[in-house]
Amino acid sequence: MPGDDEDDEEASTGITLIAQDDEADDFLTIGGALRVNAVQELYEGDTTTENGYVTIDTWRLNVEGRTVGIPFNFEYRFYPTFDTHFLHTGWIGWDFSEVTQLQLGVSQAPFGNIPFASNSWWFQNGYYMGLEDNRQMGAQLITEIGGIDARAAFYRQPAPAGPSSDATSFEGASFGVGGDGRYSYNVIPVAAEDRLGVAPDGNQSLRELNTSYLRLAAPIGSTSEIGVSGRLGQLYNQVRAETDYTTALSGHASLDVGNFNVMPQVTYFNFEATNDDGSTAQTVPMGAYASGAYPVAAEATKYQISLSYSWDVELGPISNITFYNDYAYLNKANGSFNDTQQNIFGFLLTKGKIFTYVDIASGKNQPWLTDSFGTGLGEGVADPDWNTRLNINVGYYF
Repeated sequence: MPGDDEDDEEASTGITLIAQDDEADDFLTIGGALRVNAVQELYEGDTTTENGYVTIDTWRLNVEGRTVGIPFNFEYRFYPTFDTHFLHTGWIGWDFSEVTQLQLGVSQAPFGNIPFASNSWWFQNGYYMGLEDNRQMGAQLITEIGGIDARAAFYRQPAPAGPSSDATSFEGASFGVGGDGRYSYNVIPVAAEDRLGVAPDGNQSLRELNTSYLRLAAPIGSTSEIGVSGRLGQLYNQVRAETDYTTALSGHASLDVGNFNVMPQVTYFNFEATNDDGSTAQTVPMGAYASGAYPVAAEATKYQISLSYSWDVELGPISNITFYNDYAYLNKANGSFNDTQQNIFGFLLTKGKIFTYVDIASGKNQPWLTDSFGTGLGEGVADPDWNTRLNINVGYYF
């Protein structure tokens, strides 16, 4: 399931069942969303009538509140297309002060531009490698130090997985053996014959454990910032009972100039892992949405830039149009691998509680923009074509 809704923070106002009390500061808000996706694919193969379809993207339930001074946030999602459902967010917290909060449970990992490093429904390509809007289970501390936004987190493991079938498919597109049914892409164990795409590795009984994050961002003016992020975690091979490590470093910024916004980001990552046969992994298997695991290059540098322009209008029910272009390039450290590019051009229409994304998504060696799902982020294909998909996502948020 590529991408997600960038408008969550603004759209999901919900219904407040318990009004906020000035003394107790308690409240309970229940909301949710229903989204529909319309697709037209122009990939490597011959275009047929099956390349266009409409599907229910997702529906979800949101609960947010505070009781006896304890804040909490919960979101559960259902994806009929992929025959799975799972916890997206689920934490309880404690406010030590107006600027310091502790969150315990499933939260968004503090890495790179947050809450999103992109503008489109598709996200930047870091999402497909667990480097954007990643959800994990553990503890996160958010505070402010001398005006610097500081966030530190320790996660024991990825977010809990929902159900997955042995085979997942829709509209004639095969998605192979079902993997973990969860929102975020993480390294998951996989047998060689079950892996989607092509990889120079055998069985990989790998799990992500004990991952730490640190993110520091300095404000520029009232709405802009520049920052750095780091990640250090373990990759545990269950068969060999051996532990390797994963590292990632990122420099990022979100800069507002009038109605324009630009978000540059450079990220280096290295998944040091050992295959079940003792060889060094050239790729790691990543999975989400019960769609199986595909190979991702173990080491690479990712360059990306996202541009947007917000235009307030009065066009019937439309109150705002945001134009954007998100581009990303993945330079893989393995010289025999082929690099990945992704570009999303589109616009977002805001109409009350209805948000409509119109995206022209193009990619070379992008795992979702291809007739061969899952290929591209690992070894990739030499001299790939630009594949394109017109994607219209309409969501009602309540």
